[in-house]
Amino acid sequence: MGRVFVVELDGRSYRCGFCKTHLALPDDLVSRSFHCRRGKAYLFNNVVNITVGDLEERMMMSGIHTVADIFCCCCGQIVGWKYEAAYEKSQKYKEGKFVLERGRIVDEIDFSSEVYIDTRPSMSDSEDA
Repeated sequence: MGRVFVVELDGRSYRCGFCKTHLALPDDLVSRSFHCRRGKAYLFNNVVNITVGDLEERMMMSGIHTVADIFCCCCGQIVGWKYEAAYEKSQKYKEGKFVLERGRIVDEIDFSSEVYIDTRPSMSDSEDA
Protein backbone atom coordinates (compact mmCIF):
# COMPACT_ATOMS: atom_id res chain seq x y z
CA MET A 1 0.00 0.00 0.00
CA GLY A 2 1.26 3.46 -0.86
CA ARG A 3 1.41 6.63 1.12
CA VAL A 4 -1.91 8.01 2.42
CA PHE A 5 -2.59 11.64 1.50
CA VAL A 6 -5.18 13.23 3.77
CA VAL A 7 -7.42 16.07 2.60
CA GLU A 8 -7.70 18.88 5.16
CA LEU A 9 -11.08 20.60 4.96
CA ASP A 10 -11.37 24.34 5.65
CA GLY A 11 -13.78 25.52 8.31
CA ARG A 12 -16.12 23.43 10.38
CA SER A 13 -16.19 19.76 9.45
CA TYR A 14 -17.42 16.32 10.44
CA ARG A 15 -14.55 14.07 11.46
CA CYS A 16 -13.79 10.45 12.23
CA GLY A 17 -14.78 9.79 15.82
CA PHE A 18 -11.76 7.57 16.34
CA CYS A 19 -8.83 9.55 14.90
CA LYS A 20 -10.41 12.98 14.12
CA THR A 21 -9.56 12.85 10.38
CA HIS A 22 -11.66 15.27 8.30
CA LEU A 23 -14.53 13.51 6.47
CA ALA A 24 -17.18 16.00 5.32
CA LEU A 25 -18.32 19.61 5.30
CA PRO A 26 -21.69 20.82 6.60
CA ASP A 27 -22.36 22.26 3.10
CA ASP A 28 -22.43 18.68 1.75
CA LEU A 29 -25.01 17.54 4.31
CA VAL A 30 -28.25 16.45 2.58
CA SER A 31 -30.23 14.96 5.48
CA ARG A 32 -29.98 14.28 9.21
CA SER A 33 -33.00 11.96 9.20
CA PHE A 34 -31.27 8.68 8.35
CA HIS A 35 -30.95 5.73 10.71
CA CYS A 36 -28.67 2.72 10.96
CA ARG A 37 -28.42 -0.27 13.26
CA ARG A 38 -26.42 1.78 15.75
CA GLY A 39 -28.62 4.90 15.75
CA LYS A 40 -28.74 8.14 13.79
CA ALA A 41 -26.93 8.73 10.52
CA TYR A 42 -26.40 11.65 8.12
CA LEU A 43 -26.59 11.64 4.30
CA PHE A 44 -23.86 13.60 2.45
CA ASN A 45 -23.23 14.50 -1.18
CA ASN A 46 -19.46 14.24 -0.77
CA VAL A 47 -17.04 12.65 1.72
CA VAL A 48 -13.22 12.66 1.73
CA ASN A 49 -10.47 10.59 3.35
CA ILE A 50 -12.27 7.27 3.01
CA THR A 51 -11.73 3.93 1.38
CA VAL A 52 -14.66 2.08 -0.15
CA GLY A 53 -15.31 -1.60 0.53
CA ASP A 54 -16.87 -4.27 -1.65
CA LEU A 55 -20.30 -3.79 -3.18
CA GLU A 56 -23.16 -5.79 -1.70
CA GLU A 57 -26.91 -5.98 -1.94
CA ARG A 58 -28.37 -4.89 1.38
CA MET A 59 -31.94 -4.72 2.61
CA MET A 60 -32.40 -1.31 4.19
CA MET A 61 -35.48 0.21 5.83
CA SER A 62 -36.28 1.88 2.51
CA GLY A 63 -35.84 -1.25 0.37
CA ILE A 64 -32.99 -3.13 -1.29
CA HIS A 65 -29.91 -1.15 -2.35
CA THR A 66 -26.43 -1.86 -3.65
CA VAL A 67 -24.06 -0.34 -1.10
CA ALA A 68 -20.43 -0.41 -0.04
CA ASP A 69 -19.14 0.16 3.47
CA ILE A 70 -16.82 3.15 3.83
CA PHE A 71 -13.80 3.30 6.13
CA CYS A 72 -11.63 6.10 7.48
CA CYS A 73 -8.44 6.10 5.40
CA CYS A 74 -6.28 6.81 8.45
CA CYS A 75 -7.50 4.46 11.19
CA GLY A 76 -9.51 1.96 9.10
CA GLN A 77 -12.66 2.17 11.23
CA ILE A 78 -15.99 1.80 9.44
CA VAL A 79 -17.74 5.19 9.39
CA GLY A 80 -20.76 4.45 7.18
CA TRP A 81 -21.66 3.36 3.68
CA LYS A 82 -22.05 4.59 0.10
CA TYR A 83 -25.20 4.08 -1.95
CA GLU A 84 -24.23 2.75 -5.38
CA ALA A 85 -27.67 1.75 -6.69
CA ALA A 86 -31.28 2.00 -5.62
CA TYR A 87 -33.95 -0.11 -7.26
CA GLU A 88 -37.05 1.86 -6.33
CA LYS A 89 -37.69 5.05 -8.25
CA SER A 90 -38.35 7.01 -5.05
CA GLN A 91 -34.89 6.06 -3.71
CA LYS A 92 -32.79 7.00 -6.78
CA TYR A 93 -31.75 10.30 -5.16
CA LYS A 94 -29.46 8.32 -2.82
CA GLU A 95 -27.28 6.92 -5.60
CA GLY A 96 -23.67 8.10 -5.32
CA LYS A 97 -24.26 9.62 -1.88
CA PHE A 98 -22.66 8.72 1.44
CA VAL A 99 -24.08 7.96 4.87
CA LEU A 100 -21.96 8.68 7.94
CA GLU A 101 -23.10 7.04 11.16
CA ARG A 102 -23.51 9.69 13.86
CA GLY A 103 -22.01 7.47 16.55
CA ARG A 104 -18.80 7.08 14.52
CA ILE A 105 -18.20 10.73 13.63
CA VAL A 106 -17.83 13.98 15.54
CA ASP A 107 -18.79 17.48 14.56
CA GLU A 108 -15.83 19.81 15.00
CA ILE A 109 -17.98 21.67 17.54
CA ASP A 110 -18.31 18.44 19.57
CA PHE A 111 -14.65 18.38 20.52
CA SER A 112 -13.66 22.05 20.21
CA SER A 113 -15.69 22.84 23.31
CA GLU A 114 -14.65 19.84 25.40
CA VAL A 115 -14.15 20.63 29.04
CA TYR A 116 -11.46 18.77 30.91
CA ILE A 117 -12.04 18.39 34.63
CA ASP A 118 -9.06 17.76 36.86
CA THR A 119 -10.16 15.07 39.32
CA ARG A 120 -6.92 15.00 41.27
CA PRO A 121 -7.26 16.28 44.83
CA SER A 122 -6.12 19.86 45.24
CA MET A 123 -4.10 21.13 48.16
CA SER A 124 -7.24 22.32 49.99
CA ASP A 125 -8.94 18.92 49.52
CA SER A 126 -6.10 17.05 51.19
CA GLU A 127 -5.93 19.55 54.06
CA ASP A 128 -9.57 18.78 55.00
CA ALA A 129 -8.84 15.08 55.45
